[in-house]
Amino acid sequence: MSRVLTRRVAPALALLPLVVAILVIGLVGDGERTARPTDTLPSGSGSAGAAALIADLPESDGAAVVLFEAETGTLPESTVQDLGVLAERLGATSSDDRSVRVAEDGTAALAVVPIRSTDELGQISEVKALRSELAESTPTGVTAAVTGPAAVATDIDAVFDDANTRLLGATALVVALLLVITYRSPVLWIVPLAVIGVADRLAAVVGTQVMAGLGVAFDDATTAILSILVFGAGTDYALLLISRYRSELARHESRYDAMAVALRRTAEAVLTSAATVVLGVLTLALSLTPSTRALGVASAIGIAVASIFVLVVLPAALVCFGRPIFWPRVPHHAPDRPAEDGGPADRSVWARVSRLVSRRPRAVVAGSLALVAVASTGLFGISLGLDASEAFKTKPEAIVGAERLARSFPAGTSEPVQVVTEADPDAVLRAVGETEGVESTTVSQQADGVSLVEAVLASAPGSDAAKDTVETLRENLDPYPETFVGGTEAEAVDRADATRRDLLLIVPLLVLLVTLVLGGLLRSILAPVILVATVVATYAAALGASWWIFVGVLGYDGLETNVPLIAFVFLVALGIDYNIFLVTRALEETPSRGTREGMLHALRATGGVITSAGILLAAVFTVLGLLPAVGLAEIGVVICVGVLLDTLVIRTVLVPAVAVLLGDRFWWPRQIERTS
Repeated sequence: MSRVLTRRVAPALALLPLVVAILVIGLVGDGERTARPTDTLPSGSGSAGAAALIADLPESDGAAVVLFEAETGTLPESTVQDLGVLAERLGATSSDDRSVRVAEDGTAALAVVPIRSTDELGQISEVKALRSELAESTPTGVTAAVTGPAAVATDIDAVFDDANTRLLGATALVVALLLVITYRSPVLWIVPLAVIGVADRLAAVVGTQVMAGLGVAFDDATTAILSILVFGAGTDYALLLISRYRSELARHESRYDAMAVALRRTAEAVLTSAATVVLGVLTLALSLTPSTRALGVASAIGIAVASIFVLVVLPAALVCFGRPIFWPRVPHHAPDRPAEDGGPADRSVWARVSRLVSRRPRAVVAGSLALVAVASTGLFGISLGLDASEAFKTKPEAIVGAERLARSFPAGTSEPVQVVTEADPDAVLRAVGETEGVESTTVSQQADGVSLVEAVLASAPGSDAAKDTVETLRENLDPYPETFVGGTEAEAVDRADATRRDLLLIVPLLVLLVTLVLGGLLRSILAPVILVATVVATYAAALGASWWIFVGVLGYDGLETNVPLIAFVFLVALGIDYNIFLVTRALEETPSRGTREGMLHALRATGGVITSAGILLAAVFTVLGLLPAVGLAEIGVVICVGVLLDTLVIRTVLVPAVAVLLGDRFWWPRQIERTS
């Protein structure tokens, strides 16, 4: 197969998949995104049940809270009357037939405007139209802000306005820059970047079409992470292939023969790596949350597309250009020159590192584990969950409005708890009103035997007291059948519970899957256990260190609820790649050199390319920090720290040092026969 892909028919073979991919991208396009109220809510949770019932109500799925604030002093009576006329025109309603409610301090007033749409995209459109109307019609001397759950969703959506374009541009720039630095060539980087760029767009089209066809919910965050993953993993695979190709060009006069050997030698590592990542991210499909399941499906498709393009399109494309593609450092045929991937073995940085590992393996192991232990101390202080005010780097209108509203009205006015019931509404209303921490209640809708009771909490949104009130409310409503507690606070409680469940299920399953894949690749038991243990240790250190960064340095109260799960899946799935690249090369060298020297030789041979790949992958994930969403930035930082730690410490010195200490026992129970 490697010879077919790299012989003189290569130009046609390189062109055909690219043409097919471009046709699919142009003719098919991205799958249509559908937004349902339950997409981001754990399946089977109370908040999901509430959202599903609310969606069936004929009148409204919710409401937007409009806060009017006097620019100076209090609101004059004439201005309040003008605000009432404006609010009536907007359709504002209240339980006492007043279109606006003035605060006791007279500095602000609020109006509750119904949102008629029952899907998220429709709600976003209505909020944008409402804000546009307010910008034109709000009286002089008054500022207006739209807040409430629908407004928060609108501001979240605004985070991703043109985000994919900006993210793609930043990612491509980072990859191009690092490829130029790695290859020190003004032209070579263009080929892998172009191939992976097409793979990225194809992955987006295929991924979104598959998810749309399966009815799997996805959002802009899904496609953003998908793009980062394709560029990061695809470039890593390309670096490995090109490095081996360059090395083989020194040994083979024919570039076709050189690529055939390079492809044959790297295909197993790339395919094993891709299979591991695909299996790893697919464990997210077991999550209770639909949007998390979508991320798993999309990521698996992205990795599959990236690996296929690197192993099929890239080799053929490279041999089309021949040796000049490496200009100005063109590798010439020199079979008698000792080389390690194109450079002298005894003078390289990695030769010095291998000598350190060889001479003092125990000290290296002890030092590496000490570093991991220190970084992991942050785990003892981790708290999960960010309230809405911390979900963005810069507070949007909905958050600013909610904070201002809380100074003049009950804290929970902007985000009331929603109790949806098919039981006796009067009895449910009494039970809600008697719950400690509930400021006021009202039945806002009734239709077809379903009633919506809205409860304003005394506690501030996102506070522990608000979450405790939700838990108490659910306990008090247990006797009433088909009664669900929803709203922002209930959703936060349910997401936290779902994350704990997902961690308990997915983490051990992923560890088992990766161990089995490595066991099949290496036909060993001890080596896979050691490799997986080092990757899990890397995750613990990365999460702990990131906690110190976000809380100690940046001043956040915690990590977003889904960060530990997503970071674990991506770090373990991607982090094991570098160990695969290292140990497969060590396994290739062991029959002729022995375990100790084979591992050290593999470190010298792959150190440069794997380190370049790790730095590139870490840099690519930091691009998520360009988005205003704090949760995505946290995921990017955890993965970046973990990949760097794995690349510069774990794979570089810890794993080789352990192999040196264990010798042939490293491969137990496999017995490797020596060839010389």
